[in-house]
Amino acid sequence: MFVRRNVTAWAPAALAAITLLTTSCAGHGDNAPAPTATSSPSAPHGYVEGAQEKAEQQSRLLLNDPRTGDTRVLDLITGKLHEVPRTTGTTRLTTDGRFGYLHTTSGTHVLDGGAWMVDHGDHVHYYRAQIRDAGRLPQGPGAHVRSDAAVTAVTDADGRASVYRRTELENGTAGSPRTLPGTHAGPVVPYAEHLLALTDNGQGSTKVAVYDREGKHAASPDAQCKDPRGDAVTRRGVVLGCADGALLVREVDGTFTAEKIPYSSGTPGKERATAFRHRPGSDTLTAPAGERAVWVLDVTERTWTRVETGPVVCANTAGEGSVLIVLETDGALHGYDIATGKQVSRTKPLLADAPEAGPDKNAGPVIEVDRSRAYLNDPKGKRVYEIDYNDNLRIARTFDLDIEPALMAETGR
Repeated sequence: MFVRRNVTAWAPAALAAITLLTTSCAGHGDNAPAPTATSSPSAPHGYVEGAQEKAEQQSRLLLNDPRTGDTRVLDLITGKLHEVPRTTGTTRLTTDGRFGYLHTTSGTHVLDGGAWMVDHGDHVHYYRAQIRDAGRLPQGPGAHVRSDAAVTAVTDADGRASVYRRTELENGTAGSPRTLPGTHAGPVVPYAEHLLALTDNGQGSTKVAVYDREGKHAASPDAQCKDPRGDAVTRRGVVLGCADGALLVREVDGTFTAEKIPYSSGTPGKERATAFRHRPGSDTLTAPAGERAVWVLDVTERTWTRVETGPVVCANTAGEGSVLIVLETDGALHGYDIATGKQVSRTKPLLADAPEAGPDKNAGPVIEVDRSRAYLNDPKGKRVYEIDYNDNLRIARTFDLDIEPALMAETGR
């Protein structure tokens, strides 16, 4: 049974926002027709038919229990828990902000979380629609999924990439993809109406290649990336993790450039960043630095900061002066000032079982961050915590669940 606790701790401003949303869209519910790719001439940019535009971000959490395959969607606006069809054999759960990709041994199941945003830089549109199945991708274990507003690129474990049209996923089916030629050394990333890829140069390193959406070669920035691991799309460009730092690929007026951001002190070896986490829209990235520290990459300033912590389970930050949030093996969340490295806040132990340290686990506790809150899943405790990171990591709400949410991802951002 689902129970919501600590409701009184929710900020009054958030309650006012919900009141505004409820009154401004009277007569419309979550059972609106499923969205299609057709929009009316007067609809706001980014709208799809059947969706409701809202005044505030419409965050939802996708949750999966790999033991049973049970899957839920937690609406963070209404507090309602939606039960959706099981996905068994799930090894990993990722998202592009709207669709959840449940990676299994036999393929990738796509779940439309029914909440998304369209960012135009100077303003943002928020939408919500019906939660529903969006088909299945044949790529299985080891596949990487990356998306933009027009296409979804899926790179399988052997480096072969397939590009799917976003409109077909919005209509509830994967459709027929376009296959890119050759193989790639990492995920193919849609960016600036192109596709960024890493190709092996035959000398123990990889080189950036840029393709148009038809798969034709468009550019080759003069840069290499040794042992690529980890990537992130930011407002400043695409960040690729390399053995000796990060490679920032940018597009300005149709020209693609690549700039290396080296580590602050040599090459960290086993403590290098291998997977980035950040708040969507932020230019501050985090990654475990071994087991007892966290890397923070400020893409705007082109600087790395290594923050000494306790044993790290997972980490994230909202960026822009916010604390670095670290879940440590004591089961508590710790807040660190990124500039000084000092611990400035700490919660009581939150998790039912003490988690293990390590940066490369696919399942277990994660920290999701949006514009005002952070979310931590407690698999063994069958709950999710909502954290106000602007108020000394205050626990704002606790959501009790009927499954063990070992896999979690946030949509609507």
